[in-house]
Amino acid sequence: MSDAVVCFKINQKVVYPSQGVGIIFSIEEKEFKNEKILYYVIYLEVSDMTIMVPVDKAEGLGIRAIVSEEEALQALELIGEDYEPIPSDWKLRYQMNLDLLKKGSVMDIAAIVRSLYHRSKVKELPILERKLYDSALKLLEDEVTFSLKKPKEEVETMIFNRLESK
Repeated sequence: MSDAVVCFKINQKVVYPSQGVGIIFSIEEKEFKNEKILYYVIYLEVSDMTIMVPVDKAEGLGIRAIVSEEEALQALELIGEDYEPIPSDWKLRYQMNLDLLKKGSVMDIAAIVRSLYHRSKVKELPILERKLYDSALKLLEDEVTFSLKKPKEEVETMIFNRLESK
């Protein structure tokens, strides 16, 4: 039997950074290289995909519980606040934002959405950066939708109203 510590429960919604919001479908033990390993079986609705993540690797991959309603509201506040100027070199900007996305906190994701949204108003984003913006926006929408228990369309409107307020 694996001695991994189970942090999440079946039916719990979790965030898998850069993949989206998922639900713990089951927790299963599988044998791998003659060793019994405990896995979270996570269903990711956004990509209609089921993945298996070793329980003892979940934290290292940044998998975390959905944020509270209060934290979701703080992230929405953040996207409406003044933002720091970001590097004009898109490669540097891309790497900074990619690192933030991998960290995966809702505040980091909100910061990416805010900075790239405003950057795109100045100049069209390069394709890679546009994809990063789209991913971050989708992650933010999904997590806030689940956290606030509101329809996705309402959350999208909330996000864009705050972005446009600056």
